[in-house]
Amino acid sequence: MSPLHRRTLLGGIAATALPVPGPEGIRRFVAVPENSRHCFEGSAFDYFRIQLESAKRDDGSLGPGRTLPVVLGLLRSIEQHARDVGSSDRRELLSVGADGAEFAGWLYRDIHQPARAGFWYDRAMEWAQEADNAAMQGYVLLKKSQMAYDDRDALRVLGLARAARHERWRLPQRVRAEVTQQEALGLAMTGESPDAVKRKLDESRSLLITVSDDDPNPLGAYFTEDTLMLRNAVAYTEVGKPGMAVRLFGETIASGALSPRDTGFFNARRAVAMALCGEPDEAAELGRVSAEVAHTMKSERTLCVLADALRTLGRWSGRPAVRDFREALRAS
Repeated sequence: MSPLHRRTLLGGIAATALPVPGPEGIRRFVAVPENSRHCFEGSAFDYFRIQLESAKRDDGSLGPGRTLPVVLGLLRSIEQHARDVGSSDRRELLSVGADGAEFAGWLYRDIHQPARAGFWYDRAMEWAQEADNAAMQGYVLLKKSQMAYDDRDALRVLGLARAARHERWRLPQRVRAEVTQQEALGLAMTGESPDAVKRKLDESRSLLITVSDDDPNPLGAYFTEDTLMLRNAVAYTEVGKPGMAVRLFGETIASGALSPRDTGFFNARRAVAMALCGEPDEAAELGRVSAEVAHTMKSERTLCVLADALRTLGRWSGRPAVRDFREALRAS
């Protein structure tokens, strides 16, 4: 990749045409490299880590429009620091950078810009390799498998999930559970039987329930029992069991544990499953509510799923609820 192209992507704040946070939030990230450029200490390292964790927590409620500019500013600061530190500090810093680059990839997925998402996933892999962070390398393969699902590339979903399972990555138990669940999704997409898919989902849950509640490893910390159930519902939809998917989606969303953005997204998935069950009015109402959330959170990824739901509702296009859903989707 040419230096000019790389700088263009690194400067993706303007390119995304997203609203940016207040000037004080941007100044914090711009000031860090100047204040500690030649004297990198643990406190600065902790600063990057803490700010990244704060951005991750905010994402579900603020959405990518406010989160992505901050993360890109943070990554720019990390890259500048990494030019001026010793090899040991550089590896530590690039481990944080790899984590942040993976998160930037996710945010670009949410606004449906796969080329930029792929760039940041590649950058995360590069930094993880230089930092000798094997677990992060396997984790990025998992994320690439999940992005392949956005493109409906079944073979790539399965192949990358299996690559992520390799023992060389020394994945923490929680990530192993997520990788196993992703393999189940790949099996569902490639035509394996419901029984084969369920066995793999059961294996994933068996791995997850052995993880201690106070597990200190932050990698994949979001992958909880609720997340597993939501992802299982997606796999059951793919394998032709939409009724089971509707139940799992409903139970997990009703718990109230999801962020606003994730509630909107999985309600969109639930609307697809409900349409496949032949319940057009309920599916359309879920879709309408989800479209409002997607508009507020600027989640293009959710809107893409809602477009699938509307296509699935095609034979009921004349029903009032479906018309209302269609108008809500157009408005967003």
